[in-house]
Amino acid sequence: MTRLSVEMLAADAPEPITSAGHAQLGIAVLAGIAVIVLLITKFKLHAFLSLTLGTLVLGAVAGAPLDKAITSFTTGLGTTVAGVGVLIALGAILGKMLADSGGADQIVDTILEKAGGRSMPWAMVLIASVIGLPLFFEVGVVLLIPVVLMVAKRGNYSLMRIGIPALAGLSVMHGLVPPHPGPLVAIDAVGANLGVTLALGVLVAIPTVIIAGPLFSRYAARWVDVPAPDRMIPQRASEELETRPGFGQTLATILLPVVLMLSKALVDIVIDDPENLTQRVFDVIGSPLIALLVAVLVGIFTLLRPAGFGRERLSPLVERGLAPIAGILLIVGAGGGFKQTLIDCGVGQMVLDISKDWSIPALLLAWLIAVAIRLATGSATVATISAAGLVAPLAEGMSTGETALLVLAIGAGSLFFSHVNDAGFWLVKEYFGLDVPQTLKTWSIMETIISVVAGGLVLLLSLVI
Repeated sequence: MTRLSVEMLAADAPEPITSAGHAQLGIAVLAGIAVIVLLITKFKLHAFLSLTLGTLVLGAVAGAPLDKAITSFTTGLGTTVAGVGVLIALGAILGKMLADSGGADQIVDTILEKAGGRSMPWAMVLIASVIGLPLFFEVGVVLLIPVVLMVAKRGNYSLMRIGIPALAGLSVMHGLVPPHPGPLVAIDAVGANLGVTLALGVLVAIPTVIIAGPLFSRYAARWVDVPAPDRMIPQRASEELETRPGFGQTLATILLPVVLMLSKALVDIVIDDPENLTQRVFDVIGSPLIALLVAVLVGIFTLLRPAGFGRERLSPLVERGLAPIAGILLIVGAGGGFKQTLIDCGVGQMVLDISKDWSIPALLLAWLIAVAIRLATGSATVATISAAGLVAPLAEGMSTGETALLVLAIGAGSLFFSHVNDAGFWLVKEYFGLDVPQTLKTWSIMETIISVVAGGLVLLLSLVI
C-alpha cells in the first residue's frame, strides 16, 4: 500500500489570516470551543450569542486582527444561511402544508399500520437512506424530521430510537455514496471510477448504517430519554377536515424533490456535457432550491386542495410554517461563521504542518486528514473536498479498486465526531429539542461510530482488493 509524507500535499493550503504559531493557534481553537460550551451549558446563553462570542475569543487568542475575524465570521454566517437557509425555509413550508392538510397524518398512520415495534427503527433507516441518497444532509433532515417527530410522538416511541436510525441513514449517504456531492467531488479529485466507488460505497454503507442506526439507537435511547419537542411537531390536522390527501399523492409530493435532484445527478453522469441543453435543464430543476420550490408549488394542488384549503389560507399557512425556524437559522448560520473563522485562521495548514513527518498507509492517512479537518472546521463537505485535494497525489499508481477505497476513506473520515463547530450539530440539537451534552451523547457518538466502522471496513476491503 502506498505510503507518502504529507509534506508534498501542502502546496495549495489556504493563506491564513494570522501568523500565529501552532501552539497559539491550538490554544485559540480550544479556547473558542470551551467558551461556546461554557456559555451554553453553564450560563444558559442562547447558542447564537455563544457561537458569536466564541468566534471572537478564537480570533483574539489566535492573534487575528479583529476586523478580519469579524469578516470571516460574517462571511461564514452569510454563506451558510445562503446555502441552507432558503432550503430550511422551503422545507418548513412544505412540512406545514403536510401537517395542516392531513398529509403528514396520512403518512404517519400508514407507517404505524404497516410497521411497528422492533421493525420501526429499521423502517426509518430504510426510508432515510433512500431519501438521503441525492440530498444534502440538511435537506434530508428538513424533509424527514416532521415524520420522525410525529412517529415518535403518536407511536409512543423513544425519540432517539426513531431519530438516530433516520439520522444515520442520511449521514451515511452524505459521506459515502455517490451521487451525493461530497463523494462525487472526491471521485473527481482522485480520478476514481464512479461505478466501482458506488458499488463499494453501498457495500460499506449497509453494515455501517445498521450498526450506527438501529443497533446504536438502543443505547442512545437509554442515555437520552427525551420526548419529541412539541414546538417542532406539526399539530395533527383538524378532525373537522372532511377529506385529506391520499398516501400515494402525499408520498409522491415528499419524494418529488428527491426525484428531481436524483435525476439531475443521473443526467450529469450519463451526458457529462455542460453545454448540452438537456443537462442544463436538469441542472436547474434538479438544484435543491428549485426542487423544493417545485414541491411546495405542487403541494398546493396535491395537499391543500384535497383538504379543502382555499387561496386565502395559503399566506397565513406559510407565515406559521416559517415562524419556528428563525432561531434555528441564526444558530446554524453562527455555526457556519465559527467554522469559517477556524478555516481562515489557518487551522488546516496547522494540521498539515503537524502531520509532515507521518509515514502510514495511504488509506489511513486519508482518513486521518479528513478527521482532522472535520474536527477543526466542523463541515463534512469541507473535510471531504479539502482532504480529497490534499491526498490526490496518493492515487498515483493505485488500481481502480484502491482509488475507490481512497474516496471512501476520505468520506468516512469526514463524518467523525460532529461537535459545536458543525452546523449540522445545531440543526439536530434544535429540531430534537436536546441540550449540548445530550446532543454529544447521541448525534456526535453516532457520527463517530459511522466514521470508525466505515473506515475499518475500508481497511478490511483493502486487504482483498
